[in-house]
Amino acid sequence: MTDALSTEEYRQLLITAAGNAFDADSAEPNLRLLFTPATHRLALDPDVTLVRGARGTGKTVWFKVLNDERLRGIAAAAYMMPRLRSATATSGYGTASAPDRYPSPGVIQKLVKDEVDLVEIWRAVVMVALGVPEILDLKKWAEKVSWAEENPEEYDRALFEHDRREGDRNGTLLILFDALDHLHNDRKVADTLVSALLKVALELRLRTRRIRAKIFIRPDMYHSAPKNFPDASKIGANPADLTWTTEGLYGLLFHQLGNVEGEAAARFRASTGRWQDEGDGRFVAPVGVIADKDRQEETFVGIAGPYMGTTKQKGYTYTWLPNHLQDGNREVSPRSFLKAVSKAAEVTRDTYARHEFALHHDGIRQGVQEASKVRADEITEDIPWAAEAVKTLNGLQVPIEESAVLRCWREHQLTATLNELGGVDDHRSGPLDTGDHLGLIDQLVELGVMTRRTAHRLDLPDVYRIAFGVGRKGGVPRKTS
Repeated sequence: MTDALSTEEYRQLLITAAGNAFDADSAEPNLRLLFTPATHRLALDPDVTLVRGARGTGKTVWFKVLNDERLRGIAAAAYMMPRLRSATATSGYGTASAPDRYPSPGVIQKLVKDEVDLVEIWRAVVMVALGVPEILDLKKWAEKVSWAEENPEEYDRALFEHDRREGDRNGTLLILFDALDHLHNDRKVADTLVSALLKVALELRLRTRRIRAKIFIRPDMYHSAPKNFPDASKIGANPADLTWTTEGLYGLLFHQLGNVEGEAAARFRASTGRWQDEGDGRFVAPVGVIADKDRQEETFVGIAGPYMGTTKQKGYTYTWLPNHLQDGNREVSPRSFLKAVSKAAEVTRDTYARHEFALHHDGIRQGVQEASKVRADEITEDIPWAAEAVKTLNGLQVPIEESAVLRCWREHQLTATLNELGGVDDHRSGPLDTGDHLGLIDQLVELGVMTRRTAHRLDLPDVYRIAFGVGRKGGVPRKTS
């Protein structure tokens, strides 16, 4: 079926399509490329408040999709969710500058310094979303927050009136929150701000029928936020986690291959079954292409061959790629997956141009190396303390005894290094206790950066191991440059 495209054409299609990497920070989601994996349905349910996901799993993509009426409609149709179709949405916090809708990080820092009630910041944001005239007339967020604190009856009235107006129309207002790691530099303050937001989100769930907060948050940030308000457990009672199965990852790849502009994408569609034309250049693949393991493997074997070498002893290409990109929690970032495929196509084009398949197995290995570098850069930015802990293991080999890790950390004076990063005062980098090295291991395991082979024997997933220069006998070579 795949001979409809030459290997050269396939490589270029893979570079172009996979190169549109799943990165909503630098690219807006669009009609053609929007993909709706089955595992994300719950995350878009209007009644689900908490949506947890590691970096690159889709938090910002869905935040932007829900903010766009047309894309929201596509998602509602794909997930057969009428309530989402009738919903409206607005931003309560995000990376974009929107001073009329929510305060910027700099403004929040000033509000914190002025010791305002942090809960009132979010109540003010809710009232802005509801269009309360008195609060809209105020120009500065300090004034808005002060007014919210001084007028609790108006907050109650705004919630009641919105519910009453929307009762007949059956529409839900979604107030969306993303990029919470940008709230504040101080870890403890950021945790408290998140805690205050969770409290207000719970208020909306308990007191209204037609107003819902939807909070996109990294799991580590959710777990570190204090839950010291009444009924706090209810806010996490129905969370959605942005997870990606192997079928979802390949479904995303094939969806992109069939939806980029050009003749090659049209020929890919023709070679893989009957795609549904939804208009405006958007095509939806047959169910088997986006959800059936056997059908997907058949398609990918046509692209990359069956094995990661000449025999099956080296592994099967379809499973080898996601298996070597997963973290210790067995989760794969679609951004890493697409990066690996794109790089694999580039390497094959440049080094193995006469190879019979579009992807050479050595190209796939180099793609995993490149994806590992990207993932290491991300964790260095998001959770610097974890990166510092793993950096000390450079040149060693896993699996490794726990005692050897502890000795290495002592020799490298890891506690002092972490304290210089900010310790518990930096929400991006602070472990719970910089001096508790056994506790650090437990936290790294929880984050998926490390895994336990036995009670006292540790391992590193390839997606981190390779870029941080840690070896494994017979494994994908670590990056040397």
